[in-house]
Amino acid sequence: MILKKLLENEKIKPYVQFVKFGLVGVSNNVVYYLLYAAIIFLLRGLAWKQDYILANVIAFTISIFWSFYWNNKFVFKKDENNRRNMWQALGKCFLSYGFTGYILENILSYIWIERIGISKYLAPLLNLVFTLPVNFLLNKLWAFKDKN
Repeated sequence: MILKKLLENEKIKPYVQFVKFGLVGVSNNVVYYLLYAAIIFLLRGLAWKQDYILANVIAFTISIFWSFYWNNKFVFKKDENNRRNMWQALGKCFLSYGFTGYILENILSYIWIERIGISKYLAPLLNLVFTLPVNFLLNKLWAFKDKN
């Protein structure tokens, strides 16, 4: 009872949301990384040096649906009296994750892999340092923002 009141306190609500977003993000990144590694593994016979880009695009697209579902249900959920336009929220979610996942992730991966020489299996993990806070802000302030 005391913990519930504390967690519903408006002053700490953004911090609780960030922690929840982080938990969803961990599960999302497990889904993403397993798909990414599996695709890299499946493409290993091809002589294509940038296989990590295709793996990133496919894995990230699937993981966006995973993330959207859990962020909508767990992190930025609406109360029973309010409804969210799901298509609009999903579209905004795709755009916000699209920026970080398709653009920022591929640029950072190119730098880590091609310029610095870091393993293509490690690069996506390094990208999290940059993409997690950006994704949280884009989702909180835009994709799942309540209209006031």
